Amino acid sequence: MGLEFARVSESSSLPVRGRATRPSGRHRRPVPSQLPPEAPALVLAVPGDASGPAAELAAMIRVDNPQIEVRLAGLGEDAKELTSELEDAARSRPEDGVAAIVVPLLTGPHPVADRLIAGAVAESGATVTVTSHLGPHPLLAEALHIRLADKGLARADRMRLLNISSPVDAVILATVGGENAAVEAQPTAVLLASRLTLPVLVASLDGAPAVAGAAQRLRGVGAERIALSPCLIGPEADPDLAIATAAAVGVQCADPLGAHGLIADLAARAYGSVLAED
Repeated sequence: MGLEFARVSESSSLPVRGRATRPSGRHRRPVPSQLPPEAPALVLAVPGDASGPAAELAAMIRVDNPQIEVRLAGLGEDAKELTSELEDAARSRPEDGVAAIVVPLLTGPHPVADRLIAGAVAESGATVTVTSHLGPHPLLAEALHIRLADKGLARADRMRLLNISSPVDAVILATVGGENAAVEAQPTAVLLASRLTLPVLVASLDGAPAVAGAAQRLRGVGAERIALSPCLIGPEADPDLAIATAAAVGVQCADPLGAHGLIADLAARAYGSVLAED
């Protein structure tokens, strides 16, 4: 069961009444091919405004899953847009049903965004389920691998890993959201390390453990060519933060995940998992 709320109070993090115990890894459920008209809306909650990669991801989900009512809400500074979307979804559904399933468009914990989502749910008064963040997950590690390969910082061909020299010696998986986000990203780092057959350390762009410290540790064990892999979709951080941090410690930098099809798939699967459990 996902996180269910009915007029809950605001807190500093997502409310934890019945925290999600949905299937993890590749067992996260796809969306059924047919849904009843009263099925909950999928509401993507995105830090900042609902434009750029977030809007592209919403469009991808609509194309791939025409049976879902997909809504997109930017959190801004007060999450009023999310509150409005939840209220509107509730008006078109039975009073005793779940109005919406909110999928945070985040790869991991984000204290500010999580608090805004909790506040919007409480303010709306609607019965809402909030899923976990999109990571950790093998598809997230795959998307990170692809973004590294796009910049020439990783081998794109996994079938011949032992026969091709790697463009880099190690990778720093960079998160935003403080120390908790870095801890939550550890399984994704293990999955990425397995794909690349390289050491991967997790560091935080806005807290501890610091990227500079991770780079120092990797250089201490002989890594000379290091890549920074931003484990973020984009809107949750200043677009120049990863680039500036990489330059400051003398490493190369991949692009954020952005509007990648695997991220759209993860968001849809998060929605589908809640439906399956309910």
